[in-house]
Amino acid sequence: METLTQRNIDYDRSNFSDNELVDIYKRILKPRLIEEKMLILLRQGKISKWFSGWGQEAISVGTTMAMNKEEVILPMHRNLGVFTTRDIPLNRLFAQFQGKMSGFTKGRDRSFHFGTMDYNIVGMISHLGPQLGIADGIALSSLLKKEEKATLVFSGDGGASEGDFHEALNVAAVWQLPVIFTIENNQWGLSTPSNEQFRCKQFIDKGIGYGMDAFQIDGNNILEVINSVKQIAESIRERPRPFLLECLTFRMRGHEEASGTKYYPEGIQEEWNKKDPVVNFELFLKEEGLLTEEMIAEFKKDIKEEIQNGLDIAGEEPKIVPDTATEIKDLFKEHNQVVVAPESENKSEKRLVDAISDGLRQSMERYPELVLMGQDIADYGGVFKVTEGFVEQFGKDRVRNTPLCESAIIGAGLGLSIAGMKAMVEMQFSDFVSVGFNQIVNNLAKLHWRWGQNADVVVRMPTGAGVAAGPFHSQSTEAWFFHTPGLKIVYPAFPGDAKGLLSAAIEDPNPVLFFEHKFLYRSLREDVYDDYYTTEIGKAAVIKEGEDVTIVTYGLGVHWALETLEKDASISADLIDLRTLAPLDMETVIASVKKTGKVIVLHEDVEIGGIGAELVTQLNEACFEYLDAPIRRVASLNTPIPFEADLEKNFLANARFETVLKELLNY
Repeated sequence: METLTQRNIDYDRSNFSDNELVDIYKRILKPRLIEEKMLILLRQGKISKWFSGWGQEAISVGTTMAMNKEEVILPMHRNLGVFTTRDIPLNRLFAQFQGKMSGFTKGRDRSFHFGTMDYNIVGMISHLGPQLGIADGIALSSLLKKEEKATLVFSGDGGASEGDFHEALNVAAVWQLPVIFTIENNQWGLSTPSNEQFRCKQFIDKGIGYGMDAFQIDGNNILEVINSVKQIAESIRERPRPFLLECLTFRMRGHEEASGTKYYPEGIQEEWNKKDPVVNFELFLKEEGLLTEEMIAEFKKDIKEEIQNGLDIAGEEPKIVPDTATEIKDLFKEHNQVVVAPESENKSEKRLVDAISDGLRQSMERYPELVLMGQDIADYGGVFKVTEGFVEQFGKDRVRNTPLCESAIIGAGLGLSIAGMKAMVEMQFSDFVSVGFNQIVNNLAKLHWRWGQNADVVVRMPTGAGVAAGPFHSQSTEAWFFHTPGLKIVYPAFPGDAKGLLSAAIEDPNPVLFFEHKFLYRSLREDVYDDYYTTEIGKAAVIKEGEDVTIVTYGLGVHWALETLEKDASISADLIDLRTLAPLDMETVIASVKKTGKVIVLHEDVEIGGIGAELVTQLNEACFEYLDAPIRRVASLNTPIPFEADLEKNFLANARFETVLKELLNY
């Protein structure tokens, strides 16, 4: 492409001193020179992938210069200028690109898929949209703490097609959160042009639909970017509310280098090259008498030396030596649970729903930083009335009704955690969590392992069948998450355990999915301690002891097994209630099976791919020589859950449990 000799961007320097303008130039020059070097290293095979922000540097640098350093920015993969403008040491940045230990993810993730709260940056994942909901949570924290901070989050024009975009903007508008949603409209989503991404003329047209102010600026004019973001940020610090900022720009190189730009119409790059943000600003400063060729050469020399020094340090660092123990240890933030005993022996009869409500209420009293979020949980008290009366005690800031948007709310919970708070997110039914699946399995579960930031979020999941609610309100969804490392899964069967385990889950600084069986909410009563207490997560309970067989189950399965044993007193069985599914207490289970020699695994979930399959495998490996019969497994039918009561009974595992148990005993 031709070298520019004539400026094609008009700058208004009225708010900037000479020194500030020169500093801005050095700031925007640095990511450009790093890009030049990275493209060389890519061709040499020294880095594996590169997402170019060439031509978009003014947005990254300008927005970051406009925000206060203590305010959080959530960048994407073309925002190198965010990281350099926040003055992250280049050797650490380059170590990250090369998968070295002194990077930010210990070699576990690449390029800009990381965050660092030392620099108030929260990085992206490949799914593009989820960070928008996280920004909501960080901004909510600022609002609740009355910190007068703004939060800035990026999306591309392609990523803004995702449902996360709508959910996050809608929540921010409803809650009046101080978030600047910055859209880098670079005209393309990989090879798909804007006219195939959205039908509206421009992104700012979306603002009116969300009830938020929206502005469009020249994203290649760095002074316009700085001025605009400064004004917006100052305004929302004083009067919190969200803004949609559309930055018009162009992606000069491919989506990533391997994809190229052959799909671009002929001449489009040449036209946009005339608006190159680095060269145009350089020409402007020359016109202003603030830059000379000698100064430019000196600045480039200094930056290139800084780049090379950073590369040398990163390059000399040895390759990571894999250590399995470290990989597993880093899944969770270290938490050595100390079980809290109740202060008195006072007990009262509680249903499961009452015990959960009691544990949640006492946790709210214990942790003033805990915020509850969910559909209809405020004045209405939730569809199961778990949070009835909470608004009167804790207020609507901490007990928050949400729009219908599972992904954004789970993301907001993560944002609250990143900002040092605790979050409980209620799924109205566990079936609905599928809409927030990505946030759980790719953000909550992986965050600590990826860059050491914990996710202090509990997701409550009303679950299970037996109430004739059909295939979208009765599913057992625990196995969806059991396969995902980095999550703790709790599933109590009794009111006392429910209260203690929920309190423990909220205490735990790691992500916990807490399953509550709807059929048991009001059908089960037990004397439960009135005081606050916790129960050990990861420890199974032996409900009954016997000699002939081990029954391993959880949730409603525990009560099915109890009914069977009460019906036939001749069966001598160890009945184990797992209580926690991740981590599994295999030590207790294995010890029982070695004693009895026979084992049956029972769960309400369907058979194929269920948690029972993992239990059977581990028991076969650990107990084979102790077994007197094949391990048996009883689960529900491999179909969706039907609505009609008799069909549902036929579907559920308890219809077959007694028969299979007696077959095993008679083996």
